[in-house]
Amino acid sequence: MEYITLTGIADSVIEILKKHDLRTLEIRNPQNFFGVLGLNAGDSVLLTSTSLQDLTDGTQGLIARVVQKQISVHSFVSSSELYIEEREALSARIQLECRCMARVRNVISNEIGKPVIVDAREISCYEAR
Repeated sequence: MEYITLTGIADSVIEILKKHDLRTLEIRNPQNFFGVLGLNAGDSVLLTSTSLQDLTDGTQGLIARVVQKQISVHSFVSSSELYIEEREALSARIQLECRCMARVRNVISNEIGKPVIVDAREISCYEAR
């Protein structure tokens, strides 16, 4: 099955998701942000600690269901006597519910500026690699 994939997620975050019913993540990484934009409540997403550049066939990850998604803009203003600088940053918050573990069969799309999409299959806890 095809999944939008969020890469470079800390192992500790994945372990917390495995142990709890619901968890909310704030996504600021630009590549993962593009992936979150393509998700809606009820969709499944694959999370992996593997970096974008190292994502290959056989990579393991966690499949989670998106419970809700929120996009927000943060504005930052800094100033001195000589200048005023304003910056804005987009971030996404997604609430996830752990479903199962999975292994990537094929990387379908891994382009910068687009969602990372993989073909993955669910794996049972007793399957060894």
